[in-house]
Amino acid sequence: MDYQAVLEEVAAHARPFVRQGQVADYIPALERVSADRFGMAVADIHGAVYGVGDWEVPFSVQSISKTFSLALVMAQSHGSQGDGDIWKRVGREPSGTPFNSLVQLEAENGIPRNPFINAGALVVTDRLQTLTGDASTSMLHFLREESGNPHLAFDQAVADSEAEHGDRNAALAHFMASFGNLENPVPSVIEHYFWQCSIEMSCRDLAVAGGFLARHGLRADGSRLLEAREAKRINAVMLTCGTYDAAGEFAYRVGLPAKSGVGGGIIAVIPGRCTLCVWSPGLDARGNSVAGAAALDHFTTLTGWSVF
Repeated sequence: MDYQAVLEEVAAHARPFVRQGQVADYIPALERVSADRFGMAVADIHGAVYGVGDWEVPFSVQSISKTFSLALVMAQSHGSQGDGDIWKRVGREPSGTPFNSLVQLEAENGIPRNPFINAGALVVTDRLQTLTGDASTSMLHFLREESGNPHLAFDQAVADSEAEHGDRNAALAHFMASFGNLENPVPSVIEHYFWQCSIEMSCRDLAVAGGFLARHGLRADGSRLLEAREAKRINAVMLTCGTYDAAGEFAYRVGLPAKSGVGGGIIAVIPGRCTLCVWSPGLDARGNSVAGAAALDHFTTLTGWSVF
């Protein structure tokens, strides 16, 4: 596979979509990002990385971080009650409602539908805080190691902006706490959640860091982070729940496990082959990058690679 040639053709196809959609404006620090940006990277399972456009420009990972927090919780719970425990506290089903919805929590006794909506991610962050004592820093250290980029950092402005406009996330957390579904104080859980979302990474960083999902749980250094069945399960939940309440449409178009973020990034996995990351800040009504989805759709069309 000539990845570079494929990426260049994908970028050309995606270019007309780049200014479509709206940059996230409910987090003021994200609203200032130029809508003209587009980058895409591919990291194969052997460590080779290819990119096009703004593929080395850092951006706010936002909800893409939820994939890594779930992986870290599962990795620290091998063979223990902890692995099973997280699935007693959060489900694995598509939500069918917006990522920050309160509606289902009351009807379902404070148990979020899946770990990739905000309520579910708060539960996973809470569990990671219990396991590590510092959920956000643990994630940052892992991402630095796995991406090979020691300069990855939190974006203070984004974290502050999220905290200033985080009333709905606070409501979700307090509501779940009222059902006994948080182990740590609500302010601590929310703080670590915001810090995780504020991490800045490039397409290159994210594609490399997510490689363990394409390598069936093996880290870049060959050590095992997850059992193969655990990596399979994370990929499965990404496929069914990773693009908010548009997961069915995304699976129909792209056919890959993926996780999007309102910073405009999408990470996608082709098990046994490679991991991809695309970034373009213009979002559709459901919070997914318009150009990013178009690029991944064209990539799987050109290559014939998908999980189907």
